[in-house]
Amino acid sequence: MTNLDIVKSTYEGKTSEENGKNLQRYMTSETLWTEAAGFPYAGTYQGFEQIKKHVFARLGSEWLGYNFAVEDYVAAGDKVFAYGTYSGTYKTSGKHFKARVAHLWQLKDGKIVSFEQFVDSKTVNDAM
Repeated sequence: MTNLDIVKSTYEGKTSEENGKNLQRYMTSETLWTEAAGFPYAGTYQGFEQIKKHVFARLGSEWLGYNFAVEDYVAAGDKVFAYGTYSGTYKTSGKHFKARVAHLWQLKDGKIVSFEQFVDSKTVNDAM
């Protein structure tokens, strides 16, 4: 699989479970995951368990219909960008949001080295 194929497999599975399994398959215990400063889950997490706990579990429990609609990808060497729009409704406030976002992935030898999120955090925080 190409780096682009690997990244696509984490977004384009038939279910969220499939996307999560593909993500975990291509990560290592050294993989770094950075949520943007200002984003509700900001920070850098290492390895799948930390990412699951600090990002995915919270997204799943705090939001309704949280989604990243990928518009397109750009791949060059060991880097892949995915960009598009986040959307969802915060359970506590009932407020819906949409925010433009880009994800930068770096891979090496078929494994994810790092992930970095770039997002308009204000619209997300306003919904909370």
